[in-house]
Order: sequence, then structure tokens, then C-alpha cells
Amino acid sequence: MRVLLTGGGTGGHIYPALAIAKYLQRKEKQVEILYVGTERGLESDIVPRSGFTFRTIEVSGLKRSLSFDTIKTFWKLTKGIRQAHSIIREFKPDIVIGTGGYVCAPVLFVARLMGHLTVIHEQNVYPGLTNRFLSRFVHRVCISFADAEKYLSKYKQKVILTGNPRASEVIQVDKDSAHRAGTELGLDRKLKTVVVVSGSRGAKPINEAVMNMLEEVARQDVFQLLYITGKVHYDEIMKRVRDKKLDKARTILVRPFVYEMPELLSQTDLLIGRAGASTIAELTAMGVPAVFIPSPYVTANHQELNARWVVEHGGGVMIRESELTGKRLFDTVFSLVSNPQQLAAMSESSRTLGMPDALENIYRVMKELLTVTKT
Repeated sequence: MRVLLTGGGTGGHIYPALAIAKYLQRKEKQVEILYVGTERGLESDIVPRSGFTFRTIEVSGLKRSLSFDTIKTFWKLTKGIRQAHSIIREFKPDIVIGTGGYVCAPVLFVARLMGHLTVIHEQNVYPGLTNRFLSRFVHRVCISFADAEKYLSKYKQKVILTGNPRASEVIQVDKDSAHRAGTELGLDRKLKTVVVVSGSRGAKPINEAVMNMLEEVARQDVFQLLYITGKVHYDEIMKRVRDKKLDKARTILVRPFVYEMPELLSQTDLLIGRAGASTIAELTAMGVPAVFIPSPYVTANHQELNARWVVEHGGGVMIRESELTGKRLFDTVFSLVSNPQQLAAMSESSRTLGMPDALENIYRVMKELLTVTKT
């Protein structure tokens, strides 16, 4: 099987594609995988590090207003189409899969015109611009949230609910590695564990709210707070923590980054963070309740739509960034972790939303397409 994968710009597009690639290597004895991205996107660093063959094309997002940049974008798109055509003709894939981002547009569009099987995967409740465009051309549209179907109603005959590939990866954690990670992080197993994730680069409003509630966290003994600041903000935040004389507090742990997130999530009672699609896939697969603080800076406010879907099903609560304060965040967290029955119910509700078999579902879509074509 020859598979061409594409997706880029953010980790939310790249990691699902890599999850698919790794799963295919486990399932297929003979599989050749090529990943197509852009030189400027995160994929140019992440994909080669993962050991997959990587090729690039030139493409960028369209501007909403007419300008010289718009002309340059169209020129790049034309060039990207030619480059995509050349790569596809050379690689001769059996199937082409896109997971979002501007790079998918020329690759999937050209692949479809050339007669190749095409599949896209949408991670969010509200589909991105590229996937909405491609939905009319590709053979199958895999979605992570059932609610996404209403935004793709014109193409519902090709829409299939599969879940997010990240959900399948996090459930593979074994107890020994999870226990080891918890010990290395300094977790106290006698306390509830609340984790704050503000992203690899941090999120200032979340960081400010957390800083403003740390003194309250230090005064209670119901939960420990593992505060993952993001590497960019770590030094500044640690200075502020020391200034407050909280760096030795038993219930406060501060880390710049955690690489073993699946292992940590398996020991997390409540998570505080954004509402990206991969985050929600991981949380629901493991049944971890959350206090969502959706980013208001994303296209079509899709993180709030993601969060609302979980909240409406009982798997978490939401605080909009405009309403976020240290007091409100602490009061919300303390209320939840002080009520074991409520927390357990939220955990169960979250788990019922999870789709840990997402990778198998996507693989089945691919095999069915290939089988139909051969017959």
C-alpha cells in the first residue's frame, strides 16, 4: 500500500496524520508512506524527526482582502499545484489523506483530478476552510465530532464519524510508565491532581488567572496543581512564584513542559486548558473531566464549539476567556474536586464521548475504498 499524507501548519493537523502513518505501519506488512507539507510549517521539523519521508510544496493561506499579498498567494498556489502534481505522479499513491491546513488544498485537489482515492479528516466541530472546500471533491470525509456533520450536510453521503486519531494513541499507556512519570513529576498520590496546560507557548490570560489563584491553592489540601506553563513563560512565572514564596508549597508543582502527557492524563482528575480538537480527543478517550477556556483567537471560534459539545454532554465546564479570573477559576476547580460523585459522573460522561478506536475506524474507511476500487 502506498499512502500519501498531507496536513500542516499546526500540531492539531500534523499529529493526527502521524498517528495514521504509525498505525498503518503496524497494520500493513508492506506500506510506503510519503508526507507532503510546507517548508515553513511545523511539519518540516516534526515529520522528519518522526522518521517519515517528507516533501514540500509552496502554498499559503488566502487573505480576506485584495492586496499584493493576495496576488502572491495565488502565484504560490499555482506553483504548489504544479509541485503537487509532480510529487503525486512520481509517488503513485494508492490513496491520499489530508488532515487539514492550507497545504491540503492543492494536494487533495490535484490527487482527485488525477484519479486517486482521496480522504480528509476534520478534527473540529466546525470544519476548517480548506476541508469545507475539499469536501465537495474527495471520496470520504472523516469527522471527529458528530456535530460536524451539520456543517457538511451537502456531502453527508460521504461523511463518516471516525473520531480523532489522537484518541487511539493516548489509551495505549501502561500502568508502569504512568506510575514512573507521576513519580518523576513529584505527584502526591494522596491528593487529587489538577493539571493546567496553557500550551507549548503559553497563554497569557490563563497564566494570569492561575497566578492569581496560587495562594488559595497553597492554603488547601484537597488537590495538587501541576502547572505546565509553556517554555516561553516558565522563567517569568517561576520568578513570580518565588516572589510569592510559593515555590515550596506542597500543593503546587510548576513545570515548563511535560513530554509524557498520555501518562500524566492517566493520573489526572481534572484538566484546565484550551479546547483544541486533539486535547478533547485525548481527554474523552481517557475520561478526564475539564475546565475549558477556549481560545477566542481561532477561526470561526471553533474551540468554543468544541468545548460546548463536551459541556452539553456533561464532560466538563467552560469559562470564556473574557470571564476568566483567578477567583472564578479557583472556585470552579475547588467545587469540582471537593465533590467526588460529581467528578466521577463528569469522568464517565467524558468517556462516553471518547472514540478510542478512531485509528481503526479510519483504517476501515481506507480499506473499504481500496476494496471498492479493485472490484
